[in-house]
Amino acid sequence: MSPTHTENLKSNLSEAGMHLKQAAIDAGDTVRGVASAAGDEVRLGKANLKADFADSAIAGLAAAEEAAEAGSEQVDVLLDRGRDLIDSAADLIRERPLASFGAAFAAGWIIAKLARSGGGDK
Repeated sequence: MSPTHTENLKSNLSEAGMHLKQAAIDAGDTVRGVASAAGDEVRLGKANLKADFADSAIAGLAAAEEAAEAGSEQVDVLLDRGRDLIDSAADLIRERPLASFGAAFAAGWIIAKLARSGGGDK
């Protein structure tokens, strides 16, 4: 005797239930796998960020050291230029002492005049 429609319905519903149960198991496995993979990716990303920040800090420290050295170089250059200017002024004074005295006297007189006129306005 062939199965009735009711029996076929029960059989198909039972099979559908088994497939749904297996789908739920597979979905759970997938979610656990995704969570595990995501956790691995998060850990890897965190490690990469730490490494990038560490590299950035090292490069920043190296730049700070170079900035200090560059500043020291510039100070040395400025001091050398200052010495050169003083030497040039000393040479000029030795070559032309009267002209140097006259220029210094005139500059002093002008500064004194400016100081007196500026003080009277207050």
